[in-house]
Amino acid sequence: MFHREGQTIILTTFFIVCAVVLISQFYLDIPWLRMGLQIASLFILVMVLQFFRNPKRVVKLDFDELLSPVDGKVVVIEEVEETEYFNDKRMQVSIFMSPINVHVTRYPASGAIKYSKYHPGKYLVAWHPKSSTDNERTTVVINTPKFGEILYRQVAGALARRIVNYAEEGESVQQGEDAGFIKFGSRVDLFLPLDCAIAVKLDQKVIGAKTCIAATRQKKMDGEG
Repeated sequence: MFHREGQTIILTTFFIVCAVVLISQFYLDIPWLRMGLQIASLFILVMVLQFFRNPKRVVKLDFDELLSPVDGKVVVIEEVEETEYFNDKRMQVSIFMSPINVHVTRYPASGAIKYSKYHPGKYLVAWHPKSSTDNERTTVVINTPKFGEILYRQVAGALARRIVNYAEEGESVQQGEDAGFIKFGSRVDLFLPLDCAIAVKLDQKVIGAKTCIAATRQKKMDGEG
């Protein structure tokens, strides 16, 4: 299954690769060069296909948990001042996605979209400290039943040139649903209430719509009991 945002690129790449393979087969007389060109073309097609894959995931809805919005690795867990929407202290959890990760963004929780805004910007490497505020990005706030308002931010990386965001203010969304896509290397920042229980560690690999990023304090106490 491939994401709809990749349809044009996949089809274009497929036809170009077919043309390269056929032309080289009939018009290139140097065997090693012909074979190398064909293998390289097929490799590019495979890379494009794997980048735009969109695995279907069954989500067990839980208002007491915030699920990872993307696949990747946790690179930041710290208390910060969030200045775009909340203007107060929040717990930031950032997830870096390499080009080989699934790049679908999924809603981390069910609720109502209170804020959704696109910001043009730079294309610093996704792990740069200023990428969250200087890079091309989108900011989305969801009002959830148990956590109140939470914010997630799609941040473009050095290779990314387009962020797709489906969140529209006023609509209701469901945990795990498709929320957008970031093309070619990126990160997602979550800004959460200080009183939630963070459930991940630095450098931990997470899976979108599967890994719990944070839970309510009550759920944590119930689990420990």
